[in-house]
Amino acid sequence: MYLFNHKLVTVSTLCLVLFLTACGSNNKNDKADKQVLNWNEKTELPTIDPSLAMDGTSFDMLNNSMDGLYRLGKKSKITPGLAKSAKVSSDGLKYTFQLRRNTKWSNGDTVTAKDFVYSWRRTVDPKTNSGYAYLFDGIKNATDISNEKKAVDSLGIKAVGKYKLEVSLDKQIPYFKLLMGFPIFFPQNEKAVQKYGNKYGTASKYMVYNGPFKMSGWTGTNLNWKLIKNPTYWDKKAVKLSQINFKVNKSTTTSYNLYQSRKLDETELSAEQAKALNKKKGYQVLPSATTYYLGFNKENHSGLENKKIRQAISYAIDRKQFVNKVLGNTGVVSKGIVSSKLASYQGKDFADEAQTTAGVSYDKDKAQRLLKEGLNEIGKKELKLNLLTDDTDANNKNVEFLQSQIEEHLDGKVKISTTSVPFKTRLARSTAGDYDLVLQYWGADFADPITFLQIFSGDNPSKTGGWKDVTFDKLIKDSMTVHSMDQGKRWNDMLQASKILSEQQVIAPLYQAKTPAMIPPKVKGLIMNTAGVSNNWKYTYISE
Repeated sequence: MYLFNHKLVTVSTLCLVLFLTACGSNNKNDKADKQVLNWNEKTELPTIDPSLAMDGTSFDMLNNSMDGLYRLGKKSKITPGLAKSAKVSSDGLKYTFQLRRNTKWSNGDTVTAKDFVYSWRRTVDPKTNSGYAYLFDGIKNATDISNEKKAVDSLGIKAVGKYKLEVSLDKQIPYFKLLMGFPIFFPQNEKAVQKYGNKYGTASKYMVYNGPFKMSGWTGTNLNWKLIKNPTYWDKKAVKLSQINFKVNKSTTTSYNLYQSRKLDETELSAEQAKALNKKKGYQVLPSATTYYLGFNKENHSGLENKKIRQAISYAIDRKQFVNKVLGNTGVVSKGIVSSKLASYQGKDFADEAQTTAGVSYDKDKAQRLLKEGLNEIGKKELKLNLLTDDTDANNKNVEFLQSQIEEHLDGKVKISTTSVPFKTRLARSTAGDYDLVLQYWGADFADPITFLQIFSGDNPSKTGGWKDVTFDKLIKDSMTVHSMDQGKRWNDMLQASKILSEQQVIAPLYQAKTPAMIPPKVKGLIMNTAGVSNNWKYTYISE
């Protein structure tokens, strides 16, 4: 769940790029290393605790070192995991899974139904403080447990013997099986959690694995680590790669140079790089259902509690100019919080139907008028706000543009300072509400609009910013309860909810990410999804 920004590629630089490509084209990997993949990461790894993970890097590592009931295959379709079979009751409120026998954890323990029971209870337990516990809403008693109204052991999941798992729901969940392919629902080994205590998931050695690969070499703070083929994995014959090496490079200039010298097999590109290299072999535009937006803190009395001021800031941003001049091939203007081409009903894309003139439009005159009215309402003549972001080259370039747009188009009456911090720090500060404005993003956890919309409802821990709306909350609740199996009514609930977000300017959607990248043709079988976990390396292999 990442950006770009980089110096212009000059003619001489491009010539050097082409020269390096030609020079490197005859190199061959050593046969012993043929099934080793070298992958670039844009951000540091915060955690590999399934209950606490909240970002794309963590989920990628969990998705490839762990197995759940299902895995997400191509186009976010469910593929086999630990569930050998599944039965659903006639009312859709009970799922019974038969698990594969004799699958192993890396510590030698057998993976059993109790591991799922333990994991789910641990995640919904308020003491764990999981940012994703809300995804369990609909599983019997989950919401009451999260709100400390019922005991953790009342959760609707039960082990019937060693290999049979029963899940009971309070309501039908139309996307239930998609959820089961998301790492937050994967099993956890109770012995390991108790053994490692607070260290669990904070380094590769404080974890056990049951997936295609095992993690190695991550200390919790370093910027390189490995996934190594797991010899005890139940489907190890399908796994071709012996090892995946990861290196965090926040600059695409650095990562592309490493790609050119064949030390990396993947690198994302800046807008300038994409323009220069889009005809080169290996160039791809990777799928993404990720929306980047400005978050407003409405609780710290900075002035952003005023709707007109939030609207003024949003109307002051020329998104088309942002995309064309700054992002280039790495983004398209957002129509709202829900990304385009994520979900459709009766042939209509949700993002198209939910789009309004409010929320994402550029109108300098309207911005200035709204700001004047808003400042009068709060009794101020100007505002000083800080904009928080991740410390990547791309994000730094993006906030420079946003800073200039807001200050220039609002006649200097809103002055923006910027703070650039490591991803882990930005995530922590966002969650704690320690910001005025924050450039952040949300990637779809599964292919349904609710994955974006529900983070703004109630007291969802992922929401941040302090906004609440009774009508919005009811629409989200109705879409997940009384209308959960009526596709038309549920669709309408979500459309109305999305329009409320836009009209109230809860956030300022900016753009939907497109990710230009270089991946050499020798990398085969890679599964990359727009929703859910991005990368599935289980079937990836190297073929020169």
